[in-house]
Amino acid sequence: MAFFSRLRSLAALALIAVSVSACGYNVIPTKEEAAKAAWAEVQNQYQRRADLVPNLVATVQGYAKQEKDVFVEVTEARAKATSIQLNVDDLSDPAKVKQLQDAQAALTGALGRLLAVSENYPDLKSNQNFLALQSQLEGTENRIAVARRDYIAAVQDLNTTLRTFPSVLWAQTVFRSVKPLVPFTADAESQTAPKVKF
Repeated sequence: MAFFSRLRSLAALALIAVSVSACGYNVIPTKEEAAKAAWAEVQNQYQRRADLVPNLVATVQGYAKQEKDVFVEVTEARAKATSIQLNVDDLSDPAKVKQLQDAQAALTGALGRLLAVSENYPDLKSNQNFLALQSQLEGTENRIAVARRDYIAAVQDLNTTLRTFPSVLWAQTVFRSVKPLVPFTADAESQTAPKVKF
């Protein structure tokens, strides 16, 4: 009899485990971790860009000594962008996310002006170091865009899960500490098409 009693207990535990896993209990933590991982990749790409900027500035600076204001602007924008740290606990605070977005947008704008400086220096445009750094920077900007897109998708997935049935039941009971995360939004300036002049 003890054997059958123990067997029933194990069967009941197995049934409970299957029921809990099928009812969505693990969905919220899984999606929260996916969003955090996507955010880590955004930070990774920002760091890659921050590491490339001093090399790009030094290369251009060697050719364009009189463009001092642009170099100062890029250096200050990089310093500000790297000084703002946003950890995963801050991802539900719209003000902190906006602060980081603004700092990164300022760095993007400063880099654009730095690359525009190269138009005035034909020797620089043909320099292999400059071309390699420019290519790396362009690749990094693309990686940042992809990482942001992946983060936005992960945040949308988590935030939808927190608001839809049946996971909303878990969100309002067991996972109350999990808050909706703030996705990236486009800057107001990015809504205006750039003007190309020849």
